[in-house]
Amino acid sequence: MKIAIINGPNLNLLGTREPGVYGSQSFEAFYSELQQRFADIDFTYYQSNVEGELINELQRVGFSYDGIIMNPGGYTHTSVAIGDCIAAITTPVIEVHISNVHAREDFRKISHVSAKSKGSIIGLGLKGYELAVHCFVK
Repeated sequence: MKIAIINGPNLNLLGTREPGVYGSQSFEAFYSELQQRFADIDFTYYQSNVEGELINELQRVGFSYDGIIMNPGGYTHTSVAIGDCIAAITTPVIEVHISNVHAREDFRKISHVSAKSKGSIIGLGLKGYELAVHCFVK
């Protein structure tokens, strides 16, 4: 099974960025643990702060992988293009957010990704990525 994890802007700063909201663990450390926990899954990881690069990666894996776990970061609330891309590919996408976006600023309650995704996991910290893997593994 092949699962891609795609993270959007500022998620490269996990571990140092607002630890009260996002925790103190880097994504790289978490990703290493996830790979060990699910050793039989072929994971790829991609992070970019650039919207077009995220779309390119979605298109690259979106017809050949078994699943995509995506945290679009701030682009969740602004990028119609990422939502359109998810609708255009055949690989199912699970949207993940570390923080509870519905408990934050009002603009974060809008998602251009949720309706195009298989499902959303919101507000459960990095555990949301692990739960998304379980959804694909069944």
